Amino acid sequence: QVQLVESGGGSVQSGGSLRLSCAAFGYSYSSYCMGWFRQAPGKEREGVAAIDSDGSTSYADSVKGRFTISQDNAKNSLYLQMNSLKPEDTAMYYCAAGWAVVASLEGADFGYWGQGTQVTVSS
Repeated sequence: QVQLVESGGGSVQSGGSLRLSCAAFGYSYSSYCMGWFRQAPGKEREGVAAIDSDGSTSYADSVKGRFTISQDNAKNSLYLQMNSLKPEDTAMYYCAAGWAVVASLEGADFGYWGQGTQVTVSS
């Protein structure tokens, strides 16, 4: 059974940093495309960053230059380093695994989702 468990969320002030982690269980991690998504209250879910099995990455324009996605295949883990955080980054952040051959930011390309970790950025 595929299971994704996020951690690392919290509350920070504007300009601060957080590092999210996602531990994956129950499948061959390295063969999947992995991604981070977020959803703020009253807003649609959006793709934040993704990484495919070859290590190629994609980022939403709103986080380019501030967020970095990475993975450790040996540990079946995915990370999201978030720097220069802004109040508009406040959201529930979800880890996801999918079968896309490229680093996709489309939720429909992902079939497995974690429970989420809350990130709150105050001004």
